[in-house]
Parts: sequence; C-alpha cells; structure tokens
Amino acid sequence: MKKFAIASAITLVLVINAFAHGNMEHILGTVTAVSDHSVTVKTTAGDTKTVEIATGTKVMKGDAAGTLKDVHVGDRVAIHAGNHDGKLQAEEIKIGAAPAAK
Repeated sequence: MKKFAIASAITLVLVINAFAHGNMEHILGTVTAVSDHSVTVKTTAGDTKTVEIATGTKVMKGDAAGTLKDVHVGDRVAIHAGNHDGKLQAEEIKIGAAPAAK
C-alpha cells in the first residue's frame, strides 16, 4: 500500500508539472549564435535549435531583468519557447552562470 501511495504521488507531480508548462518547449544548452531576431543554441542533447525573438520576449540574467544584448555566444541558457506557425518563439530566456573553469 505504501509503494502504491508513493508511486501515485510521483505520478501526480509529473502530470501537474507537464500541464503547468502547457505547450512550451524547454531548450537547455549553449548559445552558438545571436542576432537581432534569433538565438541559436546547441542543446545538451547535441541538437542545434534556432529560436526566434519576439517583442515580448523576457530575458533574465540571474534574478535581474536583462536584454538580448546580454546574451552572448558561449552563454548557457534555458529558453522557454512556444511553437508559432511551426517556428520556435522565445517567451523567456534565462542566462545561466558561466561554466566552471577546468
């Protein structure tokens, strides 16, 4: 009975998390190119994705608001993007910390 309760709780959390993000795609990776209209990212899975920038795209640098000018090649980012007419369009770009020195 205890295993069933734990499995049910885990399933509920996963389902709620999936619905909370709606139809948004999460793109995690390293910026390989930036233009006035798009950001290209090499994802953690090794794919390359280009995400369009809209007027309302929110950029966050840590806890502070930023702009597209704060996004640079080599930055690690998490992008929340919606699919608009078959193209990814960024709703929010979060700029991560620089990778640790080796």
